[in-house]
Amino acid sequence: MSELAALNPADRAHKLLKLTARLTELIERETALFEARRPHEAMAIQEEKTRLANLYRRETQLAAKEPSRLANLDATLKSALRSATERFEAAVRRNGEVVAAVKTITEGIVQAIAAEAARQKTEKAGYGPGASQTTTLGAVALDRSV
Repeated sequence: MSELAALNPADRAHKLLKLTARLTELIERETALFEARRPHEAMAIQEEKTRLANLYRRETQLAAKEPSRLANLDATLKSALRSATERFEAAVRRNGEVVAAVKTITEGIVQAIAAEAARQKTEKAGYGPGASQTTTLGAVALDRSV
């Protein structure tokens, strides 16, 4: 994992602000795409979002472990960091809610398809002499771990 290259704590704070803002923007965009029922379009931002999320996680871990990384910041910069973090956390919470809802809906659809496939498999098919044969459908898998 990499970290932000900074000359001093203030420089690091400014870079962390930019990182947090961009990551928040990506998460909010992803959430909007999920809400608009266009999750496939979110694939375009996944690589950047993952890279920035890893960098953000690393920076916050290092700041917690080494407070000197963000020491002696002026009140305005501290306030900006706090606000950016709050907006980021709100975006992450909202994204999690939307992802959970999409997951629930998707699972329901898959279960309905599986139930219908099972129902159709037991029905008699066709007309005439071969009508007593049951239909043959392929398997449907449901992965509840996702």
